Amino acid sequence: MNRRSFLHSSFAAGALTALPFSIRAADKTGRKFRTVLIGCGWWGNNILREAMASGACEIVALCDVDSRQFEPTLANIRAGTGETPKLYKDYRELLAEAKADIAIIGTPDHWHALPMIAAVKAGAHVYVEKPIGHTVMEGRAMVNAARATGRVVQVGTHRRVSPHNVSGRDFIRSGKLGELGMVKCFVNYGGGAENPLPTVDVPKELDWDTWCGPAPLRPFNGGDPRSPLDGAGNRGIHPRGFRNYLDYANGTMGDWGIHWFDQVLWVTGEKYPKRIFSTGGRPIAGPAVATAHEQTTDAPDHQLATFAFEKFNVQWEHRRFAGNNADKGESVGCYFYGTKGIFHMGWLKGWTFYPTDAKQPTISEAAQLNQPDSQNIRELWADFLQAIRTGTKPVADIGEVHLATNMALLGMLSLKHGRSLEWDGEKERIVGDEAANKLLRRAYRKGWDYPVS
Repeated sequence: MNRRSFLHSSFAAGALTALPFSIRAADKTGRKFRTVLIGCGWWGNNILREAMASGACEIVALCDVDSRQFEPTLANIRAGTGETPKLYKDYRELLAEAKADIAIIGTPDHWHALPMIAAVKAGAHVYVEKPIGHTVMEGRAMVNAARATGRVVQVGTHRRVSPHNVSGRDFIRSGKLGELGMVKCFVNYGGGAENPLPTVDVPKELDWDTWCGPAPLRPFNGGDPRSPLDGAGNRGIHPRGFRNYLDYANGTMGDWGIHWFDQVLWVTGEKYPKRIFSTGGRPIAGPAVATAHEQTTDAPDHQLATFAFEKFNVQWEHRRFAGNNADKGESVGCYFYGTKGIFHMGWLKGWTFYPTDAKQPTISEAAQLNQPDSQNIRELWADFLQAIRTGTKPVADIGEVHLATNMALLGMLSLKHGRSLEWDGEKERIVGDEAANKLLRRAYRKGWDYPVS
């Protein structure tokens, strides 16, 4: 069975039991892949759970700068395999000692580049969460490291293997949508005004300086029960609230946007837009506050962006207020507008095609998602193992997802810069704007070296 046939049969079935037995077990010698987890939070554990369920992985080490994350992760491992991995607070020590075959990187966004590059240089294949980097040049360095070492690097854009996304892609590419003229990507959830969170003492279990790492060292505001929920449903920067603090992530566009931009590129076969313009702000959340004593998030509570490709345009819209789902469909996804109708590629509700011809029926396909996370990490992990064994590119190869990440990062760059951008995707440079080009990377904090591409 070739890889294309494998993807088609496996993902159409939408269940682990449909996968070839060889993907669920260790290699032919019975040796399991020595697997480590760097970043032991909620999402890292979702990935780890599927690694254990594959039957192909021995969990040998865990790394986190917050030791409070270890016990839930160890409980997960005890339930999954009964193994007792070694614990580390420094990923460099882990990689030097663990002799990993596979490294899972489930850290916050600003901590994706350095561990991923170090892991492939140490000989490990890597499953890294999206977006791949916090800045464009971080992502370029990550891709180059993967290519130089010959390691497989899979990115967590699991919608590339979700059965309804696969069939939806086939539907559009078959010509049933007609000629594509425009795509609208959107993520609209509720929210409101922010109250600044007070600076509090760093928990004794957390190495906050290392958590901030190469990014700026901000005051700690995590875990305050008086704070309102942030856009991700969490309180403070850590744990899980970092995405709306721009020192560590790139807001909703950097979080959700990368999934839907990746769908656009994956479906259409395009690589990069030619022009980008974005605007947005915080009219509902309120002005960003950052003092020694208190702070709010600083990501936009809404954002609009346009990405001009050769033959069609892509629009982005998000908001963190007015989350009553009055829009047709669900609160996330992308609409592909073609001459034969409108195709909504969604998440929880699958996809729906609304034909231009009113005499034709609306067509839908339900999602086939795995629990407890309503995603398809399981199938993406199976593809990762297949790529390792066969020496082929994984379905969410870092080189391709770098392009989708760049769309999100360029949208944020245009917003910060206050100008439209002309993008040379081949050279990864902004044409005629050296001030904007300086924003393709950022200075690392003393003690950390920006990766060389």
